[in-house]
Amino acid sequence: MPEHAKTDWDQRIALRSDERREFAFPDLDPPKEVSAAGGVGHVTIDWSPVDGAAGYLILRGAGEHGPLEPVDHHSGDVLSVPSPPYVDTTGTPGTPYRYAVVSVPEVTAVNGRPSHTVGAVPLVAGSIAPTVTVTVDVVAEGTELPRPWVPMVGSERLSQLLSTERTGGHEIGVELGAALRRMHDELRVRTVRAHAIFHDDTHVIDGDTYDFTTVDKIYDKLLGIGLRPVVELGFMPRELASDPSRTVFAYGAIISPPASYDRWYDLVRALVHHLVDRYGLDEVLTWDFEVWNEPNLEVFWSGTKAEYLHLYDVSAAAVKSVDPRLQIGGPSSAAAGWVDDLLDHTKRYGTPVDFVSTHTYGSPPLDVRASLERHGYGDARILWTEWGVTPTHFNPINDSVFSGVFLLRGMRSAAGRIDALSYWVASDHFEELGRPPRFLHGGFGLQTVGGLAKPRYHALTLLSRLGPVELPVTYGGDGGGSLVEAWASRDRDRIAVLLWNLTLDQTKADGDPGLSRRVQVQLPGVDPSWQVTATTLAIGTGDLATAAAGLGDWPTDAELADLAERSRMATTALELYDGAVEVNLPMPSAVLLEITPR
Repeated sequence: MPEHAKTDWDQRIALRSDERREFAFPDLDPPKEVSAAGGVGHVTIDWSPVDGAAGYLILRGAGEHGPLEPVDHHSGDVLSVPSPPYVDTTGTPGTPYRYAVVSVPEVTAVNGRPSHTVGAVPLVAGSIAPTVTVTVDVVAEGTELPRPWVPMVGSERLSQLLSTERTGGHEIGVELGAALRRMHDELRVRTVRAHAIFHDDTHVIDGDTYDFTTVDKIYDKLLGIGLRPVVELGFMPRELASDPSRTVFAYGAIISPPASYDRWYDLVRALVHHLVDRYGLDEVLTWDFEVWNEPNLEVFWSGTKAEYLHLYDVSAAAVKSVDPRLQIGGPSSAAAGWVDDLLDHTKRYGTPVDFVSTHTYGSPPLDVRASLERHGYGDARILWTEWGVTPTHFNPINDSVFSGVFLLRGMRSAAGRIDALSYWVASDHFEELGRPPRFLHGGFGLQTVGGLAKPRYHALTLLSRLGPVELPVTYGGDGGGSLVEAWASRDRDRIAVLLWNLTLDQTKADGDPGLSRRVQVQLPGVDPSWQVTATTLAIGTGDLATAAAGLGDWPTDAELADLAERSRMATTALELYDGAVEVNLPMPSAVLLEITPR
């Protein structure tokens, strides 16, 4: 890894850009009906939702009069969560705590009034795991099951599709293409969002003219896979940059504003016009154009907020000049920031916003519908164009079972309120801070170099096996509906129930026996002659990191083939007893139950 790129990243990644505003956030009431219930190894905090809240911050104090501090689940990013309930596993069992909840209108506005305090004690684990009941209404009419993972996935910059260089003996372009093809063919993903279509390696400016030859090669390959691009307009071509020395990443992407916004307009318009000419208007009308990446972090945008908003205005005008139906959006921000800033600005000046895009890591995505409604953009789509378990490069949690179960929790939270939740990224062929130094290195990819599925890819596979009709679920027992969750579905001749056990507390990523649960799934009305199969993702099952323990930095082809077999999820047969089936759910783990005719 180029050490200067990592040092620069570490020094600047937490520095937010200008947070001054020309508007005020609403003074939200704190939540009502706050409750806290102690269970074995955890406390579940619940509350009634508040209109206008994008999320909620959980506060905790020890003793009767100690200060209340935010509960830190060690995600390294946003601590607010989008909705109740919240499971706190960061306390010490047997210790009394006080809790309060703050309504959050936007991620940087967290100084709201706390609710009344409530007390609870996390219980010490005994010798028998508590039982949770999950009751599925298998005869309900049901509703269409949302699939927020299908619209989009993230990727390394797509110029890597053209690379013939190798990492760990594997050709980069070939394997990145194969990883994206697998996302499309197996998981039905439709689009890919990536950085740097204007980076120097695409050579879009040739003297006084534009040259989109490399862009064409990239998009031809992507469309040949069956995927469409989300065109992130960035970074700044060297020929247009006001300060080409301002860069990010090992590959030196320029983060400077343009020296001339007129020339930026011309470039964007020329690109969009060229894409329409090459691929046809009907095709490009299905694409999204996103303005920049995370301009609210200094590491990604060396200009001011006002300069970014001007860049957005100019970009939107350029895209819409080709055809007003083409889709433009932003702010593509880190940690759900600047959404209100963009919407306030565009409402004032009449700039179009077809979708809002933002990012976060380590928590389910916040509910930015509140921001859209505040500013009169209720019809705009919501695209989380980056999301994941951690924002930290080379973090072992990326290779863990915990991260796979985290993916399930986030997708379930997003269902029905977010148009796309794009996991960052498809493949470990990824080199923002340098190419992978070894096979399992904590890379962001859902798949390894060598093309093996990590637990997060397995989790998406489990989601893809849910049926088209969502069924109602109710919970009972210690941690039911908070620590343990379910997503139930029906086909014409199949019921699929996906169960998981997870805390957001990343200090528990390697598991905690005190959080294990026995889950009884009740299926009243199910045909008693039907059979049950269970597909399991758990530490040691579907767990590539455990399977690869002891191998060298780069497995041989034979070792990769063996790893692929030994890191598969396990499928077993279970029995229905009186319309119910029981499973053990350690934390973290997930089980897909499929109930079908014999």
